[in-house]
Amino acid sequence: MPPALAAGNNDRDDVRAAAAGDRQAFQRLYRQHAGRIHGAMLRLAGYDHARAEDLTQDAFVRAWQKLDSFREQSSFGTWLYRLAVNVALMDIRARGADPVGYVDEDSVPEHGETPFCAAEREELERAIGKLPPRARAVLVLHDVEGWRHEEIASELEMAVGSSKAQLHRARGLLRKVLGEMR
Repeated sequence: MPPALAAGNNDRDDVRAAAAGDRQAFQRLYRQHAGRIHGAMLRLAGYDHARAEDLTQDAFVRAWQKLDSFREQSSFGTWLYRLAVNVALMDIRARGADPVGYVDEDSVPEHGETPFCAAEREELERAIGKLPPRARAVLVLHDVEGWRHEEIASELEMAVGSSKAQLHRARGLLRKVLGEMR
């Protein structure tokens, strides 16, 4: 059996056991998925490590509470990831991060995968961390996590056009911040 299928089967068994109260099964799920969840939380929290750690823990607490609602319509990892992103987005909303108004449409720069050295990556992380929370959320969800504007708009309770405007604004601010850091 391929490793991915084996992990999926183990997740299903562990989810069922954890939903029945088996804490060790939940610990196995935590160990299996904590890295990916923490990475997403770190990016959405603007590379604030303490906040990302809190959001990661909040996500797993919420997952523990909602295990009985997992219906196996997707993999557990997908369900958990979506739940965790929702935790982070609720945190952004709770902090009063209002959507930014309309931004004029200029040409949106093309982006591609560019390898970064450690110093450049650290500089980029600091720059992303300085973005306003909603703009950062749209940038991370779209450019890093690969979400479509329709999904982002739905989760952040904004219009699709606002999501696109936020992304445009975030990219412009990111260029500006990176330019100031040099």
